[in-house]
This record gives sequence, C-alpha cells and structure tokens, in this order.
Amino acid sequence: MTDFLLVRHGETVWHAENRYAGRSDVPLTDRGREQAHTLAHWAATADLTAIWTSPLTRARLTAAPAADACGLTPHIDERLYELDFGQGEGLTRDEMRQRFPHRVTAFLADPADHHLPGGEHPRHAAERAAACLTDIAHDQPHGRILVVAHSTLIRVLLCHLLGIPLAEYRRTFPQLHNGALTEIRLEHGRTALLRLNAPALAPTPALH
Repeated sequence: MTDFLLVRHGETVWHAENRYAGRSDVPLTDRGREQAHTLAHWAATADLTAIWTSPLTRARLTAAPAADACGLTPHIDERLYELDFGQGEGLTRDEMRQRFPHRVTAFLADPADHHLPGGEHPRHAAERAAACLTDIAHDQPHGRILVVAHSTLIRVLLCHLLGIPLAEYRRTFPQLHNGALTEIRLEHGRTALLRLNAPALAPTPALH
C-alpha cells in the first residue's frame, strides 16, 4: 500500500478576490509562506519517503520547506499542474458572468461536461494526476508521499479515484484549505480516503 498526503499550495495573491488561478504562476502571500512553514513543521516527523510537486511556483515554494525539513529532494511532475481554466483564467466569478454568462451557468450546474470555455476537461486532468500517483505507487509500494498540487486538480482526482462522478466535484468537495492535508491510500488498485482537509498543525503518526 502507498499513502499519499495531498496538499493544496499556500495562499496566493489572488486568494482574497477568489480569482481562478490555473496555469498562471501566481506568487504566495506572506500567509501562504507561513502555511508552507507550518507544513514543514508537520512534515519533519511525518515519516515521508518522497515529495512530489506541481511545476508551478506556488506549489514548489509550498513544498520546499517541507523538503528541507525531511532532507528530501522534491520531484516535479507536469501531470500535477492545475487545470487550465481557459477564458476564465485570472477572472472572478462576477467577471466571468459579465463576459460569458450562459457558460458560467452551465459550468456551475455541471463543471465537468461544461467546463470553462477554452479550458481543460476535468476528466483529462484527473486521468493525468491519477497516472502520476499510480507511477509513484508502483515505484514506492510502501511509500508515504507528500504531493503538493492545486485545489481543482486534487478535487477531480479524488472523484476519479473514489468513483464519484466528476460533475459532482464542486459539491462533494466544496473547498480544500490552503496547506491542509488530505490523505488517501492506494492498495491493490483501490483507493481509501483516510482524512480530508485536516490542518497540518502538529505531527501525526502514519496510519497502519
């Protein structure tokens, strides 16, 4: 079995206005950097065997203190990129409603089959992320892996692995907190959800 600790990167400068940050390389705020150091404090005694991260700066900067605390070198994998939000990139929900109101209404009803115009289909994102985790699990069948990635990517990945329709990812997982831990276990092709949105406030033992 392989355990994965999935973490959304720290807070970014677009957080306050809730702007959609997909492939844009948005920097962390001071709070985001504090969240990265809180994660590192947890990681120091979490018995991690590897750390993987999205190539985007906000994810790499969140993972870096944890990697230093564990003496591990982060692995960067393009399959952990956030979804491309197409014409919604960098916009708030209200700004999208002004530019393409009917598409936003359809997106809110079914964000999978009616994803934002010009953006990546969530199914493709879920499949690439799942392939990344499968490869890691193959190489580390008894590993405990920290994966620092992005909110929408992690939510669609969870749906994909747990057999939840992708159209439900926003309703089933309405929010992932910055720097919080979501733990899953991959074993014999099956996925178990061990915890969701848990704060990384103190070291916790591995589950067996």
